[in-house]
Amino acid sequence: MDIAYRRMISRPIRSAWQHLRYVPLWSALTANRWRRFDNRSRALGTAIGIVLRYFPPARRRCDREIRRVWPGMARANRLALIRDIGRNMGRTLFEIYHAPEFQARPERFFISGPGLAALDDARAAGRGAIIVSGHFGQWDAVRAVLKTRGMETGAVYRPQKNRHYQRRLLTGIKAGGEPIIPTGARGTADLVRHLRAGGFVAILLDEKYADGEPLSFLGLPAQTSLAAARLALRYDVPMVPAYGTRTGDGSTFDVEFEAPIPPGDPVTMTQAANDSLEARVRERPEQWYWLLRRWDRAQ
Repeated sequence: MDIAYRRMISRPIRSAWQHLRYVPLWSALTANRWRRFDNRSRALGTAIGIVLRYFPPARRRCDREIRRVWPGMARANRLALIRDIGRNMGRTLFEIYHAPEFQARPERFFISGPGLAALDDARAAGRGAIIVSGHFGQWDAVRAVLKTRGMETGAVYRPQKNRHYQRRLLTGIKAGGEPIIPTGARGTADLVRHLRAGGFVAILLDEKYADGEPLSFLGLPAQTSLAAARLALRYDVPMVPAYGTRTGDGSTFDVEFEAPIPPGDPVTMTQAANDSLEARVRERPEQWYWLLRRWDRAQ
């Protein structure tokens, strides 16, 4: 009885807390809805940049991760970087929330790289493909480009705890391409069926995976899932790193498809994917999502 009572009480409290946490973002999105798309995107980016720079819990968390990688970076440089990270985060979130508008202007995407030909070949042969990336730049620009070229690409997605974020994000991610496959055992089965049927799927490899291998990322061991490489080997599909780097004033994107990672053992292939993303982050650190808690706290 006591447990049931506590659960009954906790539900409205949890619901109220979820509402409260969503209100600032909802307010920012609503206040600017009458403006042009790029202006709204920049406005949310500016707002998130200010929050990340001046809200102590967020700033400390981001600063801690940056100091792991660059312990000698001056504080002023770290704070400027944190502000720019927030700007990219805000713009990316806005663009995912408004995916149809984001995809409606293909002239904003500048496409390059040998991996695109490999994906065209896979589609022509009726084979599936795995696109690997990370929370870098505007990662959904990759799927937007593939969708416009007739290669609709699903995505592996970790459900959000806050139902308001979950609803908005899931709607936007679905607009970028389906199926949307949740993490977990059921999602893995759906992913296998999709690949075997010749489907394409995008996987972001830079989230911490408790049962993964401690592979190097930005010079530190990071628990990394080997699932993408194992699936690529098992079903003989290409594993192509791809990125959507924000350029210019932040409204255009270099969408680059790197050469497929050569087949080998899963650890070597996944480390190659980590190295690919690391090179991007070192070149443009403000475009990576540093709040992922990518490394163990003890490191």
